[in-house]
Amino acid sequence: MAECKIVLDDVAKAFGSRTVLDGVNLSIEAGESVAIIGQSGSGKSVTLKCILGLVHPDRGSIRVDGEEVVGLRGNALDRVRAKFGMLFQGSALFDSMPIWRNVTFGLTRGQRTSPSRMRAIAEENLERVGLDKRILNLRPNELSGGMQKRVALARAIAPRPEIIFFDEPTTGLDPIRADVINDLIVSLVDDLGVTALTITHDMASARKIAHRVAMLYQGKIVWKGPRDRLYDSGNPYVDQFVQGRAEGPIQ
Repeated sequence: MAECKIVLDDVAKAFGSRTVLDGVNLSIEAGESVAIIGQSGSGKSVTLKCILGLVHPDRGSIRVDGEEVVGLRGNALDRVRAKFGMLFQGSALFDSMPIWRNVTFGLTRGQRTSPSRMRAIAEENLERVGLDKRILNLRPNELSGGMQKRVALARAIAPRPEIIFFDEPTTGLDPIRADVINDLIVSLVDDLGVTALTITHDMASARKIAHRVAMLYQGKIVWKGPRDRLYDSGNPYVDQFVQGRAEGPIQ
């Protein structure tokens, strides 16, 4: 069996009286792409935030490359986070910065360093996502939504992370542009050999970009399996969700 890059073991989190995660168990192998699906409010984003160390679980273990990350602080947490890249929902580009500074922000942490070198790095990574140097000096608001998403992808891969998180990568895009982004994610994950974790409610995206899919419902993983079983899972929760039926066990 391949080495596990990320392992969640009995992870639980509540906010006041509301239980969001109730014993999440999930393993992701090195080089694997996994998608977590589920309704809005099912705990997908909280799961991601727990791995990133933005939210501290009430119970359970989260290991990255075998290292326990729950409870890490300061430099130790920064060291683990340096392995991560992130494509945020809505792209989350900085409107005040030109595209080349947006792409290299993770490398410079916002500090001014060797503009010529950073521009060259930005150009290289933009080329990887199908954009050229003519947009280097533009601002994000001068680009279409699909182009902004590509710039955000270029920013996510620029530091060459070992693990990339994709937060609803196709939200706000029409089906054609969404499929372009899905294709880019597949090629980037394959070309760079990274481990990927995506949270999404877009079934077309989950089926294209993930090797395996897991479904969260009421704070638990109720099913996980290969992507080609997503519409033939035999699980009533998954069947209802992927087919968009009002009737079923999900209320």
